[in-house]
Amino acid sequence: MPLSISIAPVLTAFPDCCTAVVVAEGLSISRDRPPELDAMIHAREKEARLRWNGFELAQIPGIAAWRRAYKGFGIKQTRYRSSVERLLKNVLAGRELARVNTFVDLYNAVSLKHVLPLGADDLDHVIPPLAFRYAQEGDSFQDMSDLAEDGEVEPEAPKPGEVVYADARKILCRRWNWRQDARSLITPRTTRAVVTLQANGWGAPETAAADLIDLIQRFCGGGCRSAVLDRTRTAAEI
Repeated sequence: MPLSISIAPVLTAFPDCCTAVVVAEGLSISRDRPPELDAMIHAREKEARLRWNGFELAQIPGIAAWRRAYKGFGIKQTRYRSSVERLLKNVLAGRELARVNTFVDLYNAVSLKHVLPLGADDLDHVIPPLAFRYAQEGDSFQDMSDLAEDGEVEPEAPKPGEVVYADARKILCRRWNWRQDARSLITPRTTRAVVTLQANGWGAPETAAADLIDLIQRFCGGGCRSAVLDRTRTAAEI
């Protein structure tokens, strides 16, 4: 069944928004990285450190673009940063990319290489249509960082005017690409996923999507289909 997704609600304020969307099915996700993937990720970490050595985070084009976007919807606090900024900051500080599972690890490697925020959700736990839009009355969000030991967390409402990524019933990610909802995380049980690769005035999501698809097919199997959304194509069924 095709998956409907739109970026139309945010294009008036953010006309340079461009998002590649990849739908992957028939996945086989391992908890552990195979040696080939591990070596590739370490190579990308080293490459990022060499590429951005001596740069302040604000000087890196992919980071600067999202700082401008965040200010555009009222986010000025430094504690709220795009997912790619947090990821790159950790790598430049000498830390390794987190080990979660093969799918999450490989999409983090794509995010690092292309300096674009990526987000992935288990398609069996989302309800289409999907959209990047502004927060609405009644929206709910369960912060993945606030999970209690029993796996329960009180829903949190996003702030008015905040850009969010949402399905038909809940927020999938707050502050555009800041933090994901706990209810649609990718796990070794996931067999179908949707990934968004996001740019806002800098970067090449289509190129990054090709990289992602190659890695998914090499390390998680299954098949992929994709589309790129921008001001000329604001919505798609994938």
